[in-house]
Amino acid sequence: MENNNYKGVTLIELITVLFIVSLMAAIIFPSFDIFGENKLKSEAREIGSILKYLNESASSSKETFSIVFNFDEHLLIWNEKEGERKKKFENISGVETQSNGLVNKGELTLFFPPTGIQQNIIVHLNKDDKNFIVSLNHLNGKIKIYN
Repeated sequence: MENNNYKGVTLIELITVLFIVSLMAAIIFPSFDIFGENKLKSEAREIGSILKYLNESASSSKETFSIVFNFDEHLLIWNEKEGERKKKFENISGVETQSNGLVNKGELTLFFPPTGIQQNIIVHLNKDDKNFIVSLNHLNGKIKIYN
C-alpha cells in the first residue's frame, strides 16, 4: 500500500483563500472612505456651532467676541465668556466674507459685536475631492451646511 503525504496547498485551496481575502477587502476598504467624509461633516457642524454660539452669545451678553482663523496652523481661536479657546481643524481651506473676499492664507480675525455679525461668513472645508461649506447668515443668524 502506498501512502502519499503531500505537504502543500492545492490550487483550489489557494483560489478559495484569495477569493475570501479579496471579498473582505472589497467590503472593508470602501467603508474607510466614509470615515473621512464623516470627519469632514463633523468638522463642518462643529464650526457652524461655534459661529452660531459666538453670534448668539455676543447678542445676549452685549459683549464683543472674536474668532481667528489661522490657516497656516489650521487653528480656530475664539474668545467667549469663559475665556480663549483653541481647536485644530485640518480641513478648513478658506473663509469668505463680503469685506475680505476669500482668505486662505495667514490669519483672519472676525468680530461678533453685541448687535450681531454684520456680514455673512462662509467657511470652506476640503478633503481630497469632498467639499463642505458652512454658511452663517448675518440677517437671521442661521447656519447652513452644504455638501
